[in-house]
Amino acid sequence: MTKRIPWDQYFMAQASLLSLRSTCTRLEVGATLVKDKRIIAGGYNGSVSGDDHCIDHGCYVVDNHCIRTIHAEMNALLQCAKLGVSTNGAEIYVTHFPCLQCTKSILQAGIKTIHYLNNYRNDPYALELIEKVGAKVHQVTLDPQYFEKLSFIPSESQEDEA
Repeated sequence: MTKRIPWDQYFMAQASLLSLRSTCTRLEVGATLVKDKRIIAGGYNGSVSGDDHCIDHGCYVVDNHCIRTIHAEMNALLQCAKLGVSTNGAEIYVTHFPCLQCTKSILQAGIKTIHYLNNYRNDPYALELIEKVGAKVHQVTLDPQYFEKLSFIPSESQEDEA
């Protein structure tokens, strides 16, 4: 019997897949909100629905920040707000450590654990807030053994045969 992928890697893989939909060219981020081992929402870096996207019109940069983009974490939280889904006690899986504003929103939404894949400008105050409110932070490491099995991703030998 094959060993099943651990939950943290499974949900992080979902966040990584979501990041492929990002429309901001500066950083592709994906986020998956999970409650009771069930995905309740997902988000990626992108513009407000109906607005221009960075990939089509370039980033709208002010003070070295793209103000056109809504961060992946916020998009996931806003999806829950829009659909009336409670985030209290949920967990978030995000491909990059959340910025300070996203961290504050995540904590205020009642999320108890922040799982992240990549360090990215980890803000000391964000870490302080996480500890102060009693939330947890956990860096996930993806084990390649679980991802080499994906049959829909062509291997080099399959590409050579084509």
